[in-house]
Order: sequence, then C-alpha cells, then structure tokens
Amino acid sequence: MLADDHPLFLEGVRRYLETKYEVVGTVADGEALIAAAQRFRPDVIIVDISMPEINGLAAAQIIRKTVPSAKFIVLSVHSDRAYVNEAFRVGVKGYVSKRAAAAELLTAVKQVLEGRTYVTPLIAAETPATAKDAKRLTMRQLDILRLVAEGYQNKEIAQILKISVKTVEFHKTRIMNELDIHTPAGLTRYAIDHGIAAA
Repeated sequence: MLADDHPLFLEGVRRYLETKYEVVGTVADGEALIAAAQRFRPDVIIVDISMPEINGLAAAQIIRKTVPSAKFIVLSVHSDRAYVNEAFRVGVKGYVSKRAAAAELLTAVKQVLEGRTYVTPLIAAETPATAKDAKRLTMRQLDILRLVAEGYQNKEIAQILKISVKTVEFHKTRIMNELDIHTPAGLTRYAIDHGIAAA
C-alpha cells in the first residue's frame, strides 16, 4: 500500500512497484491510510511523512496497534537524521529518499519483507554534525520548522497541524533556543540546509 499526497508521484511509484509486487491501494492522507490499512491489511506500507490530516509517522503508530503485521517504509524528501531517528523509534523498518526512490525502493521492500531494515545511503552518508542539532527537536517541532521555512504564518501553521496558535508560538521559541537561531530567515536557511524543507 502507498500513501503520498502528490498524485503524479504516487502514480509513478505505484507503476514501478507493480513490476514486482501487488499494490492493494493508494491513499493521499493519513486518515485514509489508517482506514485502508485496516481494510486491506497489507504486508508493506510505503508512506510519506508530510501528509494532510495525520502525518505518516503518526498514522504508522496507530496502524501498528491494529495491523501489527504491516511493515513500514518511509519514502520522503526529508533527509535530516532527526526524521530517520523518529521514524525508526515508532517502528518503521525502512527509510528511502525520494531523490533515489527508483534505484532503491525495490531493494528496500525486499529487505524489509525479509525482516531486515533499510536506510538510504544518501542519508547514511550524511555527516554526524548535520544530525547533531536537529535531533534535539521533537517531531512536532520539525513539522513546525518545515512549515515556517515554507512561508506559513503562526495562524496557518496552527490550522494545518490542528493545534493552538499559542502552542505554535511555544514550539517556535523552543526551536529558536535549541538551534540558537532567532530569525525566520535563519530558520528557513537551516531547514533547507538540513533537508527539512525543500529549497
């Protein structure tokens, strides 16, 4: 099963995987993924992190309670080590970069089905210093940092993440203090440099 909110990308991945595997369904948001996973009970779920309603990692946590046999592979643009660490913390078995999806995805699926884990070399090769700063941020803070870098204001971020504006402000303050970066422009540059947001 595939979950991604970019229709063209989703269709391309589906066609690619169908050369080797049966794709039982595709969905575009976290809530639909939870429902579809419980209906189809797939062996492997390939999921993006950043999706509407419920992000991919939160959906994975929920699904693992009701479909414990499902194995998760993250397919994401996010290359920051903090995202990888969080993914494996919630039980994901594979992490593939969208920059290398075609070359690696079938390998990742094969290894995960065999009971092994897989991490894209693009991430594994990153310097420890890259990971050091961002690993102190929580998943929620990484989401907020990404949205700040994408130009959203506090009120818009609150609506997207379904939290209060005060909660957004609290997390932004914590992010700035943790990273010692105190301007939106600085946060944006950091997010882009660390693969948390696209340039």
